Amino acid sequence: MTTYALFDDAGKFHAGRVMSEAEASLQVELDSGKRVKVKSANVMLRFDKPAPAELMAQAQALAGEIDLDLAWEFAPEGDFGFADLARDYFEAPFGPEKQAAALLGLFDAPHYFRRLGKGQFRKAPEETVKAALAGIERKKQVAAQIEAWAGDLVAGRCPAPVREQLYRILFKPDKNGPEYKAVVEAAKRAQRSPLDLLTAAGAIESPYQFHWQRFLFEQFPKGTGFPALAAPPIKEALATAPVQAFSIDDSATTEIDDALSVQGLGTGTVVFGVHIAAPGLALLPDSPIDKVARERLSTVYMPGWKITMLPDAVVQAYTLAEGRACPAVSLYVTLDEATLEIRGHETKLELVPIAANLRHDQLDSVITEASLGGDAPADYAFAAELAFAFRLARTLKGRREVARGKPETFNRPDYNFRLAGDGSEPRGDEAVSIGTRQRGAPLDLIVAEAMILANSTWGGWLAEHGVPAIYRSQASLLPGVKVRMGTKPAPHAGMGVPQYAWSTSPLRRYVDLANQWQIIACARHGRTAALAAPFKPKDAALFSVISAFDAAYTAYNGFQQGIERYWTLQYVQQQGLAELDVAVMKDGLVRAETLPLVFRLPGTESLPRGSRVRARVAGIDLLTLELHATLAARLDVEPATAAADDEAAEDEAEAVGGLQLAIAIAVDEGEPAPAAAAAPE
Repeated sequence: MTTYALFDDAGKFHAGRVMSEAEASLQVELDSGKRVKVKSANVMLRFDKPAPAELMAQAQALAGEIDLDLAWEFAPEGDFGFADLARDYFEAPFGPEKQAAALLGLFDAPHYFRRLGKGQFRKAPEETVKAALAGIERKKQVAAQIEAWAGDLVAGRCPAPVREQLYRILFKPDKNGPEYKAVVEAAKRAQRSPLDLLTAAGAIESPYQFHWQRFLFEQFPKGTGFPALAAPPIKEALATAPVQAFSIDDSATTEIDDALSVQGLGTGTVVFGVHIAAPGLALLPDSPIDKVARERLSTVYMPGWKITMLPDAVVQAYTLAEGRACPAVSLYVTLDEATLEIRGHETKLELVPIAANLRHDQLDSVITEASLGGDAPADYAFAAELAFAFRLARTLKGRREVARGKPETFNRPDYNFRLAGDGSEPRGDEAVSIGTRQRGAPLDLIVAEAMILANSTWGGWLAEHGVPAIYRSQASLLPGVKVRMGTKPAPHAGMGVPQYAWSTSPLRRYVDLANQWQIIACARHGRTAALAAPFKPKDAALFSVISAFDAAYTAYNGFQQGIERYWTLQYVQQQGLAELDVAVMKDGLVRAETLPLVFRLPGTESLPRGSRVRARVAGIDLLTLELHATLAARLDVEPATAAADDEAAEDEAEAVGGLQLAIAIAVDEGEPAPAAAAAPE
């Protein structure tokens, strides 16, 4: 008589014909013809009929009909075998089919019966069964909810829970979350990318809100509001400086960090003052306001709006507003009036009278190179002081260019964005105007060189006192050598200075505030400053600031570049620009001649760098920030001279490309999007 065996193979049950049997094992032939060696201990059941395939089919059918609640009631207390349950549960006769059914049913119901091995089981406690059944019911309900949500999405309706989780689903998904699973399921059914699916379902309010809310989700998950914090007063008695200082900023600037003064004109020795707002005199490390600033690390700028590092009330307490004497950390540089050679410098903590807040957007057309050089009337305040500052700025720039080994050349203008509206948070559909301002304009040059002078001088002064600070350095001007941050002074090849420590924007950058604390310690304690400074050499807290700031600043710059690109594309649409004159960069990238816009233009890959061509706008996608264009015409035969700062433009293109790629990856794969590359310094 043919003998068959049902056996357990690592939790899977098979049946076959017994070919031979030894003391501890059997040779079993499966229906497929394959022969396997089975340990005797793993044989659950021996039978003569029916055939193995028929037995397994009948057993599986019967197992599916077992009432597990009733089986649990019938099961004996203590350990029992599957044959015992078959005898109590099924009506006689309980042949091999019913015994096998009991085995399969018990094994597949671990929430009712604990597996003890070798066909033995034990009833689970009643509380365990109830909890397990409740969990199973919840899973069924969740599965039904996922099914319903997926159906709504395919039909073009976005369920509220999915809409609320939109940015988490796209950029930081919980892959076990029902909302995420519903989007994935719907995308598969509809054969569409998640972003297309969600857009069609109305989940995305507008392209602008998509970019804005995504940024807030990633960088400000708790919102942009501030806790109720009052600006602490400066307790130190400060002398009032004998100067009349002036600041130079844009009209929209509220965080006025820096001002300038000039003393001694006509005497042969001039003292040039750089005065920096001094929140560090009142704010202390680890204070409530410091914790807020350290969490944000920098002000975030964008067209028509900004997110400040500090609460406005705190900013207004320390900003260098005209008409009052403001606390400041002042650097006084003594110069030979004729040669502009630096004879020495001094740092003071003092109150600085701010005579005026000059606004360069109102004065650029008045304060020109000609008026500052005496070739045109200079009918404006501080004319003599500004003329000296401009002469000094050009001299300082020239010295830096000698140190860096080549001149700084900026052929592209800076672009200014203006949004129509009442100054409230942008909606994304405002009329946008884009103006230009040539880099190196006189007022810009004055401020830039004064800040470089202060940051470089203070960086060296801190090092002389043995006080650590946060420095920015660049080893060389070779392509690919980026600016780095560290705690030790090192040359900044791009600027042509021996060291550079950001210290001139403490209301807007946390690095500057941290460095200001160190500068204040030097001003107060001199050669013993290293003992009194908040950050000591090799201080882990200083490295932590560098790491956090670098990550935040990169993310903020990436967002700013992306949102400026959004408004540029909006401008193209609003102005109905069908064609754009562009210059070829490399690898099919082109740069618009009159807009801050870099994009790919098929057909330009083989053209020489600097070639001028005309692009015909074929379409704009504000969600992915893409401009699609075709090559319309060549505008020149010989390539124009490439701008010296094309590398910066290419960095910008890489940053924007990174942003587009991040969106594409995130919405297609549901993975977190990497931050865009940082803007070049």
